[in-house]
Amino acid sequence: MAKGVPAIVLAAGASSRLGQPKALVKWKDESLVSRSVRLLLESGSSPVIVVTRAELQVDVMLESSGATVVVNPSPEEGRTGSLQVGLLSLISELGRTPRRILVCPVDRCGWNLETVSRLLECTTNTSPKPSGHPLLLCDIEEVLALSKSESLRDSLEIERIDAPGEHMNIDTPGDLEALG
Repeated sequence: MAKGVPAIVLAAGASSRLGQPKALVKWKDESLVSRSVRLLLESGSSPVIVVTRAELQVDVMLESSGATVVVNPSPEEGRTGSLQVGLLSLISELGRTPRRILVCPVDRCGWNLETVSRLLECTTNTSPKPSGHPLLLCDIEEVLALSKSESLRDSLEIERIDAPGEHMNIDTPGDLEALG
């Protein structure tokens, strides 16, 4: 399915509104970061990089079997900065810049293997609707040139396609209750 398409899981946010690390939130007896890594590995993504913050590194590593965990030294500077940390780690690991990657914010968990499969049929920056994530990213060099605080949504052209999944964004205790 996704053989050879690398993936980056973004799990470095402060989770200030939620009051606990999103990456470690349990859903159906599995942490959100563990779920993301598992689904990506099941899809054939390789390698899988998880970007987190220093204080979560050990806990995230324990939940990310099969993935490489890297630390963003300044996650407060923005999500794009975390993505850039992951991209640089990925480029170092591969020895080249990949043509495309999957980007999975850990708090956007409404996607599944079918979502990934549908995305991998595409050749441009693409996100699924209705779930919105993961994002298939093809403009790697452009992302590396952005400032750490710039929004991908505002900086790149991103095609939207119909794909399985549901829109979920875990930001508040109410969002967590809705997970069930």
